[in-house]
Amino acid sequence: MKKLLLIGAALILAANVFAAGNREQVVIKSAADLDGKRIGVQQGTTGELYVQENVKNAKLSSFKSGIDAALDLKNGAIDAVVLDELPAKEIVSRNSDLMIVTDKFAKEEYAIAVRKDDLELLNDINTTIIKLKSTGEYKKLVNAFMPTDGKIQVPASENPKSGKILKLGTNATFPPFEYLEGKDIVGFDISVGERIAKDKGMQLEVVNMDFDSLIPALSSGAIDFIAAGMSVTEERKKNVSFSVPYFESEQVIIVRKPKQ
Repeated sequence: MKKLLLIGAALILAANVFAAGNREQVVIKSAADLDGKRIGVQQGTTGELYVQENVKNAKLSSFKSGIDAALDLKNGAIDAVVLDELPAKEIVSRNSDLMIVTDKFAKEEYAIAVRKDDLELLNDINTTIIKLKSTGEYKKLVNAFMPTDGKIQVPASENPKSGKILKLGTNATFPPFEYLEGKDIVGFDISVGERIAKDKGMQLEVVNMDFDSLIPALSSGAIDFIAAGMSVTEERKKNVSFSVPYFESEQVIIVRKPKQ
């Protein structure tokens, strides 16, 4: 009996080694190579929508964050991750065994979302974004959170210490736009949110939740607006109103580096 168990264990080990070898042979050099592959995405994002609509026979796995998807990629459970460019770059910068593959993905515009009937807040948000761009403050925020040397310098908080609460909903797994630094939620979107609250004479409260919960939370009144690297899509416009765009991005593919 013991001999049979040893033989069984050896066969399982051999099968795992064979499977791991096959995983290493997966080559993805463009979006066309995604067909039939095991692909990870962040749930509720345009990356997920892209794979659903454009990749044939994809074995799709949706994760709470791009970081979670990248961990499964590193472990060989999936073959690639489709994610927005800047968060993907941040993940790769921290994982030397991963790399980015770019392709001719359509450009996407990030904007802030409000309830469709909240025209006053929408106008205030647009006013702040336009002011930030005209005064050069927007460029300072870009340089702080997206520096060429990769060393982010989080600006000092400008959140008022008192006043009526304005609730910003976000998903803090999307650096450099929103992420955790210790116990604090920081990022480009958070700093912009603070400027919006300051201009309105209000105090910003950041509410962290799953990305796919943001629009339902907005609709229910649990939050006042969404700033979460959210791309403007026709589907989302059915449920929310978007501000003027404040950033342009695109999808990229994260894969494991080939072994030398």
